[in-house]
Amino acid sequence: QVQLVESGGGLVQAGASLRLTCAASGRTFSSYAKGWFRQAPGKEREFVATITGSGSRTYYADSVKGRFTISRDNAKNTVYLQMNSLKPEDTAVYYCAAAEVAVSKEERDYDYWGRGTQVTVSS
Repeated sequence: QVQLVESGGGLVQAGASLRLTCAASGRTFSSYAKGWFRQAPGKEREFVATITGSGSRTYYADSVKGRFTISRDNAKNTVYLQMNSLKPEDTAVYYCAAAEVAVSKEERDYDYWGRGTQVTVSS
């Protein structure tokens, strides 16, 4: 069974940093695109960042560009999301996902999802 498990969320003040971790098990994901999405209360889930299988290319939502960094360690089957300069509007449940494509910003392309980790940023 494929599993993605997120960790690293929490409650922080505006301006702080957090690093989210997504650990994959059950299958080797080195060739899969990995992505982070988030869902704020009362809103639809939205794209945050994605990285290719090799890690050579990354893409970000405009709202997080310059503040968030996605990276991966294929030897550990792990993906990270470093979040700096957090804002109250970053408050959401953050989901890790894996896609059997080279890279994608589209939720519909992702086949495997974690259960999410809560990030709350206070002002």
